[in-house]
Amino acid sequence: MQYIAESELILNKRGAIYHLDLLPEELGDIVITVGDPGRVKEVSKYFDMVACSQQHREFITHTGRLGNKRISVVSTGIGTDNIDIVMNELDALVNIDLHTRTVKTQLTSLQIIRIGTAGSLQEDIPVDSWVASTHGLGIDNLLHFYRYENNEEENQLIQSFITQTQLHNNAALPYINSASVGLIKHFVEGFHHGITVTCPGFYGPQGRMLRLGLSDPAFIDRLSGFSFGTHRICNFEMETAGIYGMGKLLGHHCLSLSAIVANRISKKFTRDGNAVVDQLIKKALEIISAF
Repeated sequence: MQYIAESELILNKRGAIYHLDLLPEELGDIVITVGDPGRVKEVSKYFDMVACSQQHREFITHTGRLGNKRISVVSTGIGTDNIDIVMNELDALVNIDLHTRTVKTQLTSLQIIRIGTAGSLQEDIPVDSWVASTHGLGIDNLLHFYRYENNEEENQLIQSFITQTQLHNNAALPYINSASVGLIKHFVEGFHHGITVTCPGFYGPQGRMLRLGLSDPAFIDRLSGFSFGTHRICNFEMETAGIYGMGKLLGHHCLSLSAIVANRISKKFTRDGNAVVDQLIKKALEIISAF
């Protein structure tokens, strides 16, 4: 097996993976990711017990038990640059022998579920509702640094998206990947389903204008107006496409759940974002405990 050099697989003084500061035995089989480090405790407070707590920079992990399941909640911070770190290091913890620095012969697939917030791009998906993302469509370029292939439906979706939105060339080269069929089938009742667009920023890349002008003022209208068969874009945020893309390449089962805190079409914002996120956390954990 090929040895992975110290400059490529970085471990800290206790032998833990560098950014997450985790050892393999400190990670659960089910992983919930949250962007906000402060949200980790808002998830783990519903665990039956917390056995491990680690923090390095914005990456906080609580691992414990929920019923008979061993589960971790990990904060990623904002953006697909951080998702690149988190997904690679989660995979390394289960699929690389950190002592021999070689890939294991028998690979493990994690179940990775993002619980986050997002802005709705459809008037009929109001604030305080929930979205389970059927696809993550990235305009952030992360996945283009890796070798990957799409299936036929994904190829057709991305080509239709480029044609309808004209978002390419100087702005982005979009990519797309699907949710885990095995996970999303559990998140139907109470959830809107559709495509989630992942943006490389919060202001201009999501069509917000404060003091700077926008290169494409009609961007939001192009996204909300996109359709391909029964598919449409429900919302946008900053991590889902990276999780779906990296998860697919690494062989993990991924799903993104979003609490809608803003509707960019009706221009409404939630009155209590913490409450709608807490409700989503409880619903997700209820479903997970019944897997």
